[in-house]
Amino acid sequence: MNSSISERIVSIRSSLPTSVKLIAVSKQVPVEAIRFAYSAGIRDFAESRIQEAASKQAELHDLPDITWHFIGHLQSNKAKKAIEQFPWIHSVDNLKLAQRLDQLAQQLRVSPQVCLQVKILPDPNKSGWSVPELLADLPTLDQYKNLQIQGLMTIPPSGLNNPEILNVFNLNRELAKKIQEQNWSHIKMQQLSMGMSGDYELAVQAGATMVRLGTILFGDRS
Repeated sequence: MNSSISERIVSIRSSLPTSVKLIAVSKQVPVEAIRFAYSAGIRDFAESRIQEAASKQAELHDLPDITWHFIGHLQSNKAKKAIEQFPWIHSVDNLKLAQRLDQLAQQLRVSPQVCLQVKILPDPNKSGWSVPELLADLPTLDQYKNLQIQGLMTIPPSGLNNPEILNVFNLNRELAKKIQEQNWSHIKMQQLSMGMSGDYELAVQAGATMVRLGTILFGDRS
């Protein structure tokens, strides 16, 4: 198992531009597999459940240079644990959650890096701002000085073909550019978190700076 994980990681990393960060999605993946990925050079790992992540983080405390990314749907009652455990949160998907995270960050004296999750196309199965909602909320988001808003995260609706997926990623990049041009004080658009195992090459083509890969690295989850 370890050699195949390492081989896949080496192969994918060599195919990615240096401007793209490879984040290994380690949810439902055993700690040993995370260690193999670490030994193959991965330093960024993503989890989507707070409790599952906590036990892994405890077991991997001897690897202090791991950066943990939270990518799951985050409920407000788990927000405190999330910012205690994760320096990066990719799935800030509504204004109320952003406000809660900002308040907690101030109390805990941390400044988490976050991406705003946006639905480029309507999708009842996913969380996130619609484009008009996000644009309307930017003045409020710009007041949250304890969050480091770094960019946008998006997941295309399922069932799209490749040109349609590429279009979603391109529209996300254009949206980030539009927001950047508005010159907010506390909102940066340096990161585009987009692309998973099935579509990351399209995301890279469209300008992704972070891809979130699980299955293609670790195989199917049990």
